[in-house]
Amino acid sequence: MASTTTLPPAPASAPGPRGDERMGRRSPFQKLLGRPEVGALVGAVVLFIFFSFVSSTFLQPNAFATVLYGSSTIGIMAVGVSLLMIGGEFDLSAGVAVISSALTASMFSWYFSMNVWVGVALALVVSLGIGFVNGYILVKTKLPSFIVTLATFLMLTGLNLALTRAIGGSVSSPSIANMDGFASARAVFASDLNVGGVDIKIPILYWVILVLIASWILLRTKVGNWIFASGGDANAARAVGVPVTKTKIGLFMAVGFCGWFLGMHNLFAFDAVQSGEGVGNEFLYIIAAVIGGCLLTGGYGSAVGGAIGAFIFGMANKGIVYAQWNPDWFKFFLGLMLLLATIVNLIVKRRAELK
Repeated sequence: MASTTTLPPAPASAPGPRGDERMGRRSPFQKLLGRPEVGALVGAVVLFIFFSFVSSTFLQPNAFATVLYGSSTIGIMAVGVSLLMIGGEFDLSAGVAVISSALTASMFSWYFSMNVWVGVALALVVSLGIGFVNGYILVKTKLPSFIVTLATFLMLTGLNLALTRAIGGSVSSPSIANMDGFASARAVFASDLNVGGVDIKIPILYWVILVLIASWILLRTKVGNWIFASGGDANAARAVGVPVTKTKIGLFMAVGFCGWFLGMHNLFAFDAVQSGEGVGNEFLYIIAAVIGGCLLTGGYGSAVGGAIGAFIFGMANKGIVYAQWNPDWFKFFLGLMLLLATIVNLIVKRRAELK
């Protein structure tokens, strides 16, 4: 009798190796949700639709051009401030530094009876110098940027008032409208562009250009990698060769450059500057960056987000006026947006730490 051999049952097919979820492809929608400016973009769309319904004036071309202009006066500075916050630092002197730049150009040109373009060039040097000093003190003393730039804020506030009184005898700089070079400088910094019959202030164009340049730097260059690395973990960045010191100083100087440009616009749009202005504006720039998705802890954010945050400011500020509401509601809006943006940033940070 032939023996029968009983074969063992075939083992169940083992499941294939699970792929590492970190190596999986992310859908376009997931990539979109991962962008820091998405929350601000949704808020901007909602706000745009809201004011479009409550105010018949809001969508009129000239009125909307005014909204964009108000946004640009915050957005120009929000570009530099956003980059600085991504790099892990703050600049509380940004508001008064704008006025310091304008006063430098105005008072120097007036006192020495020189072409205003000489004053413009000197103001650029001063603005970059303020940024350099802030950054240098920060990296050498390792003090928090809050303390360093708060001290700069107080010193610049005093200098603006004291020197303007001492040189011009008033809290306002003298008019330079009749000086050589004023017309050409005004054409560069404060002219209007007619687009389809609508007058567009030139700072809007410069604002868009600055956002594009900053975005290219962040996303397409090694300097952008340095900025993110310096803000995420400065010590780890140094360990892999990132020039953290130069990066942070450069970021403060970038804020100085934006402050110079906005200061020149203010000067040549009105031909005189009030030396006590600018106090408190630094918070508007920081809030715009935070609303746009920049983390308060650094290492995360975008220039586009800061621009959207500034656009939200412009829409709320002018939209409330067009809707004929009490303008005091704008202050409430600022507080609400800051609170919501901070909560969102906190959630993002916690999710990032869990990954």
